[in-house]
Amino acid sequence: MGKNLKGKEIGDGIYQQKDGFYCARFVDKIGKRITKRFKDLQECRKWLEQAKYTNEHSLITEANYMLVDAWYEYWISIKEKTVRSNTVRNYKERYNRNIKPVIGNMLLNDVKPIHCQKIFTDMADEGYKTSTMYQTRIALYNMLDFAYENEVIQKNPCKKSVKSDMGKPSESKHALEINVQKRFLQFATGHSYENQYRFILQTGLRTGELVGLKWSDIDFDMGIMKIKRTMEYRHSFKEWRAGEPKTKSGYRTIPLTDEALRILKNQRKKNSEIKVVPIEWSEYVFLCRKGTPIKNSTYDTGLFKICDKAEIEHFSMHVLRHTFATRCIEGGMKPKTLQKILGHSNIGITMNLYVTTTEDEKKKEIDLVASALNVI
Repeated sequence: MGKNLKGKEIGDGIYQQKDGFYCARFVDKIGKRITKRFKDLQECRKWLEQAKYTNEHSLITEANYMLVDAWYEYWISIKEKTVRSNTVRNYKERYNRNIKPVIGNMLLNDVKPIHCQKIFTDMADEGYKTSTMYQTRIALYNMLDFAYENEVIQKNPCKKSVKSDMGKPSESKHALEINVQKRFLQFATGHSYENQYRFILQTGLRTGELVGLKWSDIDFDMGIMKIKRTMEYRHSFKEWRAGEPKTKSGYRTIPLTDEALRILKNQRKKNSEIKVVPIEWSEYVFLCRKGTPIKNSTYDTGLFKICDKAEIEHFSMHVLRHTFATRCIEGGMKPKTLQKILGHSNIGITMNLYVTTTEDEKKKEIDLVASALNVI
C-alpha cells in the first residue's frame, strides 16, 4: 500500500514523490513496468484502475476478451506499416474523436450494430458533415473487419443496416466559370504564389504533388513532367513529410503546355534570386522567399486574399484542379486521357467528381440542340 508525504496510505501501486506528484505503477502481463505521474490523486487512481483493466484485456492471444481500444492499437500499428501516412492520420483522428468515446471501453465481442449506429447518430447530433461521417465509417468498418477476418469476432457489426449518411451535406466544389477564372488570374498577377496557381490550372496537380515537385521530375526538352511524390507539412510534428502519390495511378507522366513551361522557367528565375536556399530544398521547384516549400494552408490563405481583392467567392486549391479538368473536357479532351493526367484509378471519379458542367457549357450545348427541340 503506497503512502503520501504525510505517511497516509493512498492506495496500492500509488505513492507521492518529494516534488508533490503522485506516481502510479504496475507490471503488465509481459513483465514491463508501467509508470505515470499526476498532480491530482484522484486522476492518478482513475488512470491506474483503467490501465490495469486494459492490460487484462489487451493480449492478442486473448483477443476474444480484448477491449476495442486495445484492438484499435494493434490494428493501427499494422496500418502504420502498410498504408499512406495521410490515411493513418485520418484513421487516428476519426477513431479518437468519434469512435473511441462510444465503444472504446467495450469488449470487442460485445459491440453490436446498435453501438455502431450510435457513433453516427452522435456525429449527426454534433453537426458533422456526411463526408466526415463516411470517413469514420471506413475506419470503423476496416478495423472491425480485420477482427472478423482473423476470427476474433464472428461477424462485422458495422453492417449495411448501420446508417451513416445522416450528416450535413458537404459543400460541392464547382469549377470556376471562365469569366471568374479570368478575373482571378488578373488579380493574382504579381502575387507571391501566382506561378503555383497558374501551374495547377495548366496541369491539374494536387497541392501535395505541387509542393513535392523537383526539377529532376521535369524534362524541358520533351515537354513532360513526372509525378513521383507528394509532400505536406505536418503541424503536429513541425516537420515536412514526403511520401508516395495518393494511389498507384498517381505515378504518372503529364505533357506540359507551352504556358506550363513558361511558368516553370519564370519560377526557376525566381528561385535564383532567393538569397539563401537550404541544401535540403535546393531541388524543389516551388519555394518561398525564405528558400523553403510553402504549406498547403498558406496557399489557401493566399487564394482567399486574391478572391477578396477580385470580389469573387472564396474557393480552395482543389477548385483549381477541378477547373483544369473542366476546361480540358470543354476543350475536347477524351475522358480517358484526362483520367490518366489527373491520376485517377477510376474514370467515374474523373467524371463525377472533377468535371463540372458550367453555365457557359450548358448554354453552348442547349444552343446545339435548339432546332431539334423546336417541334411545332
